[in-house]
Amino acid sequence: MKLNYDKETDSLYIHLSEALAVDSDEVKEGIVLDYAEDGSLVGIDIQHASHTTDIAQLVVNHLPVSHFNAA
Repeated sequence: MKLNYDKETDSLYIHLSEALAVDSDEVKEGIVLDYAEDGSLVGIDIQHASHTTDIAQLVVNHLPVSHFNAA
């Protein structure tokens, strides 16, 4: 999973997989879900992110340590 924030457009995009999005659905004003060809959710676009989320803080809870590579 990747998080990308674009300061110029004030958009936060959450990449849930590497699959290409072929369809989108705006489920709420400013919240767009992107889907792969098989219907699986591949990303979430949050527009006007600084107004709807606390982008200054990222908290990760209960993520298995095995998912991190040793530096």
